[in-house]
Amino acid sequence: MTPLVYEELRRLARHFLAAEREDHTLQPTALVHEAYLRLIGQHSVDWRNRAHFLAMAATMMRRILINHAQAHNAAKRAGSADVISLEDAFGVFTDPRVDLLDLNATLDRLTGMDPQQGRVVELRYFGGLSIEETAEVLGISPATVKREWSTARLWLIQQMSGGPVQ
Repeated sequence: MTPLVYEELRRLARHFLAAEREDHTLQPTALVHEAYLRLIGQHSVDWRNRAHFLAMAATMMRRILINHAQAHNAAKRAGSADVISLEDAFGVFTDPRVDLLDLNATLDRLTGMDPQQGRVVELRYFGGLSIEETAEVLGISPATVKREWSTARLWLIQQMSGGPVQ
């Protein structure tokens, strides 16, 4: 299975790291290897399909990047937070530059209020999964994914911009 998914994992890693600061110390290969090591360390996981595996990998990569950003900020003590580009096909935010740690905290708040919407955002944005793949992973209909995605995007835009969505 490893050769079949390795390129998909590298694609995900390149997607994540393309949006990171220029002096980021993680390389796509290192991110893939770290995520893979964490994935194989999971016990009792029933890998249902490719989309499920990629969803888990996206979650792992998100956690690795958040941990890396927190460590970087802690090392700088008073330094500015990491800023990532969110210019993607989903057009989640109107401002193309968003603080990764702020995004993570906002996504955690969303997940606390509505776990399904939080998971949809994580799979769609961080995992790069399609509407259909997200529906398959979550066991819900594509129409529900579209509805949850739209609602979650509006909420995230409002929270990240600090005001009501126009």
